[in-house]
Amino acid sequence: MSKEKNKPTDDAVEILHRRIVNDDPDKMAELERIRADNAVAKKIYDLRTKAQLSQRALAKLVGTTASVICRLEDADYDGHSLAMLNRIAAALDKRVEIRFVPIKGRLHSKHVYT
Repeated sequence: MSKEKNKPTDDAVEILHRRIVNDDPDKMAELERIRADNAVAKKIYDLRTKAQLSQRALAKLVGTTASVICRLEDADYDGHSLAMLNRIAAALDKRVEIRFVPIKGRLHSKHVYT
């Protein structure tokens, strides 16, 4: 462990992270999935409210139901599809961009494909 990880802290989130995740690769992957789901749900909510639309109004523009929009804005929902995100983006005069960014602190290995 690095000195930074052994450094005492009173940050509750850091304490929980150390106790629960503790650099376990499976737990780290699950945490990243949860963060991604949360980010998508929050982005949909933020875009909708910025456009001053109700869930029902956005649903009508997208061609779906308000309950679908409600589920998409729920951080625990893991059924986001690129097709639906594109429909929402189009209804809000936006486009979807997907980025692949490095994960901090993870060693990167080069893969050779033949």
